[in-house]
Amino acid sequence: MRLKQDFFDRDVLEVAPDLIGKVLVRKFDDGRVERYVICETEAYRGEEDAACHAHKGLTIRTEVMYGNGGNIYVYLIYGMYWLLNFVTGQKDQPQAVLIRGLEGINGPGRVGRALKLDKSFYGEDSVSSDRLWIENGDACACKIIQTPRIGIDYAADEWKNKTWRFVIEK
Repeated sequence: MRLKQDFFDRDVLEVAPDLIGKVLVRKFDDGRVERYVICETEAYRGEEDAACHAHKGLTIRTEVMYGNGGNIYVYLIYGMYWLLNFVTGQKDQPQAVLIRGLEGINGPGRVGRALKLDKSFYGEDSVSSDRLWIENGDACACKIIQTPRIGIDYAADEWKNKTWRFVIEK
């Protein structure tokens, strides 16, 4: 069953761990449908979070984060990797969950490559999308651990050390 709007309309610190064990579904251009279990996420919590793209306020890049929960936020890093995020919370409260890992795919750049993401996904509503959405999976009996987020050395220690990364313990 596809996740509904109310799942995403919650605070990012509730949604990010709740995405662990859910199933990300991608329908490719050739009609093939693949399902991937979400194994790792990171939370980014608005303008107050120095590690969040919305920290500096509303920009062309972050505009989607100020929209409805469930919207897709993709952005390009290193000129080659599209990273996948899902907007959470209420409108005008910019929050997003980065999908860092899927079962068998470790790292957000590899996730973007496997899903064949590009700029056309920016702002798409995952609640109604016919090419990328999230479904409930089997209840995750795994243990979820929290660690500091990865790759945000530019942020002050207060934000860099927040344990807002959620991952299945191996």
